[in-house]
Amino acid sequence: MHVVMFGDQHVETLGGAQVSMRLQRRFLEKAGHTVTVVAPRVHGPRGRSFSPDAAYLDIPSIPITPDREYSMSWPGRRTDRWVDAALAGRPAVDVVHVQADFWGAFIGHRFAARHQLPVVHTMHNRVDVGIEATTPFPKTVLRVLNGWQSWALAPHGKRRDGWAYLRGLAAKSDAVTAPSTHFARRLEEHGVVPRDAVPRVDVVWNGIDDGVLDSVLASAGSDRRPGPPRFVWLGRMSPEKRLLPFLEALAASGVRAEVEVIGGGGQLRAAQRLVERLRPAASVVFAGKLPYARVLERIADADAVVQTSIGFETQGMTIFEAASLGTPSIVSDPDLAAELGSGFWPVAADATAAASTAALAAALRAAAADIEAGTPVAVDPTIRERFRQSSRTAAMIEIYERVVGS
Repeated sequence: MHVVMFGDQHVETLGGAQVSMRLQRRFLEKAGHTVTVVAPRVHGPRGRSFSPDAAYLDIPSIPITPDREYSMSWPGRRTDRWVDAALAGRPAVDVVHVQADFWGAFIGHRFAARHQLPVVHTMHNRVDVGIEATTPFPKTVLRVLNGWQSWALAPHGKRRDGWAYLRGLAAKSDAVTAPSTHFARRLEEHGVVPRDAVPRVDVVWNGIDDGVLDSVLASAGSDRRPGPPRFVWLGRMSPEKRLLPFLEALAASGVRAEVEVIGGGGQLRAAQRLVERLRPAASVVFAGKLPYARVLERIADADAVVQTSIGFETQGMTIFEAASLGTPSIVSDPDLAAELGSGFWPVAADATAAASTAALAAALRAAAADIEAGTPVAVDPTIRERFRQSSRTAAMIEIYERVVGS
């Protein structure tokens, strides 16, 4: 098959969806398929640093961030003509896989409609939650997005919120996939289902590179390294990830542990100041951004990964990476805990900020006590194989074949 993927951002830029698309492309090619990735061209030094790759079609674009890392391409007739011309000399397209929420989604769906091609749409994000977390006037932004979608793709009922926006994209799709069961069920509850088909959303986890996983497992020791409990927090340092509440809970817990914070973002300095002010019993090291393989090594060496966001993640990759490496987690989001199944210390849910901090502190104490006693919670051993990208690609190929056949 020739699979054409459409993204909002070039897959060589930073971001979870981009990492997933790169991995999917590689494993689809390993399975004998052809992949073309259509996304906005990157500008500046970042764009010039990429090696030429025949699989990438870089649409003319404009930069939208000060560092020129991210770009957008306008989904209109000029872009339609450019995409058609760029794909004209390639093998006939069998299926369109849209892995975008905004302009990339519009461009991909317009291409599929022009050429009467089946569409698989992967929903990577809770658009309503994401926009509320990142924009000052989320309701206005959602109204504008819904209007833009109506202009780009055709009207689809009265639309004002994030669920209506996603329904409009799903209505143009022959299959809709989500990276977790809880997100898939939530999409179904809000009518975000494919057109003219059984109203269901297929669950296909974002996976982990088989080779990297095996390499880290081979280098990891079988015995725990001596020392106090070791916790790792990793992710983007922004409010929805709840790094600051974690550091407050860590200080309140009184646990003596080694804590490594991996990642970067706007709250880095605030986090460092908070540690200086609260002086937790645990030592806290801010490791910054690390290469992916090194991050996995740090997870494998840890006693637990700490997951703190609530209601934001559509999958929660870090706790699945941890489980694949045999490392349990402390999990704040009950949806992610249910998805993981076992191998975690739960954080009791509560509506108030003070109670939430106390609950996280209690979970940290419970985890530290179990680790020191040599009785940590046991990770589900089946996750390692179910999370490999090879198995995830096989599941996606089944969906491609289904929509092509229908």
